[in-house]
Amino acid sequence: MGQTADVSPVAWTAAVSLAAWLWLLLCQGFFWRTDVRLPPREEPGDWPPVCVVVPARDEAAVLPESLPSLLAQDYPGRAEVFLVDDGSGDGTGELARELAREHGGLPLTVGSPGEPPAGWTGKLWAVRHGIALARARDPEYLLLTDADIAHAPDSLRQLVAAARTGGFDVVSQMARLRVESLWERLVVPAFVYFFAQLYPFRRIGRKAARTAAAAGGCVLLRADTAERARVPDAIRHAVIDDVALARAVKAGGGHVWLGLAERVDSVRPYPRLHDLWRMVSRSAYAQLRHNPLLLAGTVAGLVLVYLVPPVTLAVGAAAGDAAAAALGGLAWLVMAGTYAPMLRYYRQPLWLAPLLPFTAFLYLLMTVDSAVQHRRGRGAAWKGRTYARPDAVPDEG
Repeated sequence: MGQTADVSPVAWTAAVSLAAWLWLLLCQGFFWRTDVRLPPREEPGDWPPVCVVVPARDEAAVLPESLPSLLAQDYPGRAEVFLVDDGSGDGTGELARELAREHGGLPLTVGSPGEPPAGWTGKLWAVRHGIALARARDPEYLLLTDADIAHAPDSLRQLVAAARTGGFDVVSQMARLRVESLWERLVVPAFVYFFAQLYPFRRIGRKAARTAAAAGGCVLLRADTAERARVPDAIRHAVIDDVALARAVKAGGGHVWLGLAERVDSVRPYPRLHDLWRMVSRSAYAQLRHNPLLLAGTVAGLVLVYLVPPVTLAVGAAAGDAAAAALGGLAWLVMAGTYAPMLRYYRQPLWLAPLLPFTAFLYLLMTVDSAVQHRRGRGAAWKGRTYARPDAVPDEG
């Protein structure tokens, strides 16, 4: 009893943080592993027809790098691309036509759905229009991909082979994001790491597991599954539409697979902290269902898991509290160790791993800012549009 009383509150706090990290290491679906890539696949004897749907709003800056990669897909079956110009003011639609004339390849159709009605996000309204155009071609699969995503020539072929072989209704790859600027190096790998911690990829791939998520930049979806799940109508107001899509498919008994991409890359730059801040903060509070209690719990969790280890190490070392310093240091070591595989995947130096608490602190601030902006009515703002909370939108159904 006396020995327990001699343990300082700082050491106890460090011990709780270490316990949390040990649980995350062993019991959270091995989220830290980065070996979840496209599952085993065999080329089908008959290649099914596929339609590629690309929602695009003011994407003229990235389209020359991404669209030619879709048009150049080496796909043995019938495939064509539908780019939906979502009210762009920078000539996105005309540029797409010019690129198609210049590069050739798969047939391209450029459509425009007009402004989204109340209750729809612009992206999902564009996706709805693209799927409607595609249905006239009677595709077996739909590839939903963003306008900033560049695909290797065999990307579509590999996705379809994986879906056919594994019997998946959704095969989604998390595109490798650009990591060139200092802030991209600090924030981007952590963004994917945090996502995998929330949605462990191994659990997503199990039909019996409730965990469901996809990566919106690259989603191969069976057309009949989309119809049964009423996608995108059933998720029309979702700001985090990829997770909502996967949940809708899984709720209907569908089989979803998500993993890291090897040859699917985002070409969108986020050179400044401001750019990355906007990317995260626009949807962070929506991820928490606009719930203040979930926000408070998330902030407390981030502090306990990411900030307590370095703080207790420093406080323990300064105060001569060996237990606090050792426990805090060990928790920090486990944290850095789980982050190292993601840094290797992004081809970044491992000395960035101990900086994860700093990045987590930035995410904490971004999340709080997201909540503040939502309270001010400017939360889910993106490319000139601001979306209301789902519970503030009248139900059309």
